[in-house]
Amino acid sequence: QVQLVESGGGLVQAGGSLRLSCVASGIIFSINAMGWHRQAPGKQRELVAHITSSGRTTYEDSVKGRFTISRDNGKKTVYLQMNSLKPEDTGVYYCGVFGPENGYWGQGTQVTVSS
Repeated sequence: QVQLVESGGGLVQAGGSLRLSCVASGIIFSINAMGWHRQAPGKQRELVAHITSSGRTTYEDSVKGRFTISRDNGKKTVYLQMNSLKPEDTGVYYCGVFGPENGYWGQGTQVTVSS
C-alpha cells in the first residue's frame, strides 16, 4: 500500500518561510521522480517543483529563486523549502510520485500566506 504523508504547512506572514516534508512508503523511493503541486482556491492544480531520481530539479517560474526541492533517499522523504513567501503562494500543497511508479498523491497540506 502506497502512502505519501505531507507535513509542514501552516499560516505564515508574507516574506516568511516554511519547509514541507513528504514521507513515502510502499514505493521504491530512490528510483522515482517526485514533485510538489499546489491548488489555490478556485484554480487548477499546478506543478510547483519536480526532482528526478538523479536529483535534477525543475520549478514553476513564479517560485524560481524562492523554493528549493530536495530529497533524502535514506529517509524516503522529499522536501520543499519555501522562502520569501507571497500571498499568491497560498493553497493546498500535494506531494506526488512521477515515475516510474506514477499516479500516487498525498492528502495535501495547507499553506496560507497572509499579507
